Amino acid sequence: MDVPLAVAPPTSAVDTGRVVGGLGARSSRIVFGATADAGIDAELPWVSTIDQAHLLMLAARGLIAPASAVALLVEIDRLRGDGFAPLRGRPAARGAYLLYEEHLIGLLGPAVGGVLHTGRSRNDLKATVHQLRAREQVASVLSGLLRLQAVLLAAARRHRSTVMPAFSQYQPAVPVSYGWYLLGIAEALDADITGVWHAARSLRRCPLGAAAGAGTDVPVDPAHTARLLGFDEPVEHAGYSVASRDGLVRLLSAGALAGLTLSRLAADLQLWSTPEFGLVDFPDSLVGSSSAMPQKRNPFLLEHIKGGAGALIGAWTAAASVTRAVPFGNSVEATTDAVAPIWPALGQLVDVLGLALSVVAGARPRADAMLADADRGGTVATALANRLVAAGVPFRVAHRAVGRLITGLAGGGPVSGSAMVAASADLDRVLRDEGFPVDLGAVLTGLDPAAVCLATDFGGGPGPRSFDRAHARLLADWRDRVRDAREWAARVRAADDERSAAVRALVAGVGR
Repeated sequence: MDVPLAVAPPTSAVDTGRVVGGLGARSSRIVFGATADAGIDAELPWVSTIDQAHLLMLAARGLIAPASAVALLVEIDRLRGDGFAPLRGRPAARGAYLLYEEHLIGLLGPAVGGVLHTGRSRNDLKATVHQLRAREQVASVLSGLLRLQAVLLAAARRHRSTVMPAFSQYQPAVPVSYGWYLLGIAEALDADITGVWHAARSLRRCPLGAAAGAGTDVPVDPAHTARLLGFDEPVEHAGYSVASRDGLVRLLSAGALAGLTLSRLAADLQLWSTPEFGLVDFPDSLVGSSSAMPQKRNPFLLEHIKGGAGALIGAWTAAASVTRAVPFGNSVEATTDAVAPIWPALGQLVDVLGLALSVVAGARPRADAMLADADRGGTVATALANRLVAAGVPFRVAHRAVGRLITGLAGGGPVSGSAMVAASADLDRVLRDEGFPVDLGAVLTGLDPAAVCLATDFGGGPGPRSFDRAHARLLADWRDRVRDAREWAARVRAADDERSAAVRALVAGVGR
């Protein structure tokens, strides 16, 4: 390999042929930062990966000399290995990418370093960086969602017989089980996982080749670079691939919806852990103490979960608001400002999922207190009305009769199931007043929260057959999604291996 090296350092002055001098110091600092370091971390790991695929494609198409491709690949690999150290601490008058390109030109000369950008634009390059960066974060989000769902499904089965009241408008309503409640969260999470998965489909199409937004007359091979970068296919409309980041905004929307699910779970657990409810405890590893009040055990991680969900909504609102009414072409608002909130928000979602996993795994339901609360709250009242219906009483009459019974016993407040059974003479009198006397022997037998919970096998209730059907379906969905995520990750790894092998082969071939 005989490629002359130009070792003169790149000039800091901007001269593009059209613009000379560049931004003023203040504007440059606001837009690009005082140094290039932040942009280097946010862009160059992905840019340099893209450059490997792009150079391999250019050489394969005969658009650049193999020796030039190899010289660039070697220097790019050296920069990656050094963490882009030669670029750090330096001002980036036109951003980290052009500082990086200028560095390569300074080392290799314009005849070699200047061919890197052949057949592309910063527009399609930036869009591809966003796809790769989002793909990495989505893998972490999906992993967190699936791990949490697995914990929920395991805990749901473990606590399927732990009877508790379901609450409606914060009032005890009907008897269910803690396991069934957790199964409902797993069901909601299933929808959230599906939403993230479908939003992530947009990450499987590679924008490289779209150039500035209208394709290029350079005979590039977008399918080649797409394959080497682990994408399923290139995009087919250059304008769309450059103008839009809707896939990223849609991904953030799906993440915000998952945050809503987690926030509602956290709100329930926080309420149930109060002394007033006393239905759930947490170990010391999941609570904090007060700096002033020695009696307190604060489950403050639940508040972080709720707060994180709010931040996700804020990030989505910011991204959508900035994109609104932006012309459908390349635009800093849509491709930079709207994207900026997405990265920290997705990272925060991963953290919130980790907290949710800890609190679900560590929460300790107080089975005796839950059962007592279900009984004390009169949660069997609806079942009593339904049993009267089965005995021939019209539902509305049965509903009114049970209401009258409870009012007579406690003035309308909660009445336990055992108290209702003990007041069989009062119920008999109420039913006779209504004109529907029935034999109450079978109606009142086994009228307790646990028995009622077991009987709710219809309409998705916590009964055993109903529970088993829902659990089996969600577990099957979970296995399918785990398989799909693993297959996607395997395809990305295979592309990385293919690209790395192709780089080694080209370097070895030119070096002979």
